[in-house]
Amino acid sequence: MPFYWTLAIIALLCAAGYVLGRRKAVASVGGDKRRLHSLPNFYGMNVALKGAVPAFGLLVFWLIAQPLFVEWRVSSIVSDLAVSEARDLGLVMVDVRRVADGLDTAVATGTMTASEATDIAAGDGNVRERLGAAGVALGSEVSEPVLRAAQRYRALSSTGDTLRSVAVLAVLLLGLGWAYRETDGEFRARNVVEQGVLALLLGAACIAILTTLGIVLSLIFNTIEFFSIYPASEFFFSTTWFPSFGGGSSLGILPLLWGTLYISLIALAVAVPIGLMAAIYLSEYASPRVRGIAKPALEILAGIPTIVYGLFALLTVGPALMVVFGDGGLGWMQAGTAVMTAGLVMGIMLIPFVSSLSDDIINAVPQSMRDGSYGLGATQSETVRQVVLPAALPGIVGAILLAASRAIGETMIVVLGAGAAARISPNPFEAMTTVTAKIVSQLTGDADFSSPEALVAFALGMTLFVLTLGLNVFALYIVRKYREQYE
Repeated sequence: MPFYWTLAIIALLCAAGYVLGRRKAVASVGGDKRRLHSLPNFYGMNVALKGAVPAFGLLVFWLIAQPLFVEWRVSSIVSDLAVSEARDLGLVMVDVRRVADGLDTAVATGTMTASEATDIAAGDGNVRERLGAAGVALGSEVSEPVLRAAQRYRALSSTGDTLRSVAVLAVLLLGLGWAYRETDGEFRARNVVEQGVLALLLGAACIAILTTLGIVLSLIFNTIEFFSIYPASEFFFSTTWFPSFGGGSSLGILPLLWGTLYISLIALAVAVPIGLMAAIYLSEYASPRVRGIAKPALEILAGIPTIVYGLFALLTVGPALMVVFGDGGLGWMQAGTAVMTAGLVMGIMLIPFVSSLSDDIINAVPQSMRDGSYGLGATQSETVRQVVLPAALPGIVGAILLAASRAIGETMIVVLGAGAAARISPNPFEAMTTVTAKIVSQLTGDADFSSPEALVAFALGMTLFVLTLGLNVFALYIVRKYREQYE
């Protein structure tokens, strides 16, 4: 049974359980709702929750465990092939999954029958053509072990899907039946439902924490593996970045850190003054009508996808800078992709980030401080400079540091606007690259994840994680240490 059908059946049966549970509770007291321990809705929710939660939990567990089990069973078929052809087992499994998906697509589109997909032989000369007709692009000929593994993969996946649907629906029906049976007027449905919802909220919080922990552990383990085959001193102190998948790579992070920090500083130099002045105007000088129009219009910038900013940098800002600083102008710029291009566009992207946070922080300064300043004879500009901004300064500094961490982690603007050259240069009109851009490039394509050229992406990610985490912690420290408490 397809996955979405299973979800639809769970939703329909839980809705039916809600109605039946509510109806039974009311009927158990002869229709007098005042005799119920809880409101009727709680009885319906109790039935729905006791059916949906275990069924959905089993469904999620099955969706995670089934691919792992299937790949474990299938990998034994192609492990010898990977050894004989000196290929990574993970790449061979990619071909297996691709062929298995192609067989499913071929059956679904009528290119071949289900029996043909099961019994087709690797020697059949039409295998490649028929899979191609199903929309499967194969980089190499379909070998017999790969085809056999794909057929086995397809069969195990189909069996697993069937068992999943049966098991989930069985658990659902058992939960609904149990909850329906215990429903009566004396049952404390409200207590049970509230405890269940509390457990769900706790589970959601644990999932968020465990997800963060999983990300950090995956970075740590792969970083340790990278440093086991590549010296840490070369990675942290070398000024050369020259990855070569054929061997002899030089993977120094210093040029990437230089480009990252350089572009981020230019972005902050653009975003901080403009964003801070916009926040001061909106909070201190703008009328409510102007503020109601200008603030949403400014924050529209925050909703623009970063890929659009990258195209703006590549197609508009870069050529515009070339007119002034290129060969037709001052001659400082050789191409439109440069540190200055990416920094300017990234600064525009960060303006609403700085302005919104600063605006909220400035508005948090009590009006009584402004009134006291006016009572002493200060003008509005003097009040802003000498009272409001000093009181809001710790929060503004925290907002700037958070914006800096956002700039350091940006990718698409850098990829399209700054170029791909890893170099250390003080010239902002030269092409450079950043840590995030190289993480993308090192993991693009069929990379051998046992090589340092691929594993270096995790070391770069770990370095970037530590850097941004440090900035965030420092920002929170500044805000909490110097924040004024107002009554």
